[in-house]
Amino acid sequence: MKKYLAELVGTFILVLFGCGTVVVAGDKVGILGIALAFGLSLIGAAYGIGPISGCHINPAVSLGVWTAGRMKTGEMIGYWVGQFAGAILAAWVLSIIVTGVDGGYSIATSGLGQDGWGPGYQGGYNVTSAIVFEFVATLIFVIVILGSTQKSAPAGFAGLAIGITLVAIHIFGVHITGVSVNPARSLGPAIFVGGKALAQVWLFLLVPSLGGIAAGLLFRTKALEAA
Repeated sequence: MKKYLAELVGTFILVLFGCGTVVVAGDKVGILGIALAFGLSLIGAAYGIGPISGCHINPAVSLGVWTAGRMKTGEMIGYWVGQFAGAILAAWVLSIIVTGVDGGYSIATSGLGQDGWGPGYQGGYNVTSAIVFEFVATLIFVIVILGSTQKSAPAGFAGLAIGITLVAIHIFGVHITGVSVNPARSLGPAIFVGGKALAQVWLFLLVPSLGGIAAGLLFRTKALEAA
């Protein structure tokens, strides 16, 4: 249970500070600031809860770890419960914070940092662009995670490498989908925003999961596993 609670706390940190930066300060800090908010939140969580759970804080990561043969099925499901609960709780807390602004705030209109694609969202990229980006970005992200946490990797640096990779992914992809690479991060805000965000969340549940599986297979088959 301690591992699952740690995953809840870590995912809460990532979603609250990442999506919170999008909503509260996105127009001030820009893409680089948003990217740093997600990446630095992950680094902080990694060193805070990593010794307990490994700091997956992402169902696609846990799926990749399971596919690579490093995790049991029951444990993965427990991680998922903690991750989705943490993301939903963070989105709820964020909704309380942002609606307290002077003059009011419409979550349905202005959102909670949810992911999406198509006309009216970020750069207006189509669904094909969204699918390709989310798959490739998650594949790369999980490869970095599995590679930097294998036994022969330098100890103590995984959190930093993973966080920096998440920063790079956001710099590239914010204008494409807002960047998911994490089903929990996408579902939390979408539940409270509803409408188009909820209608499109299927992509961010499915495609990053497939990317995580693909990365896991590369390690399970020893294609990227260190000798």
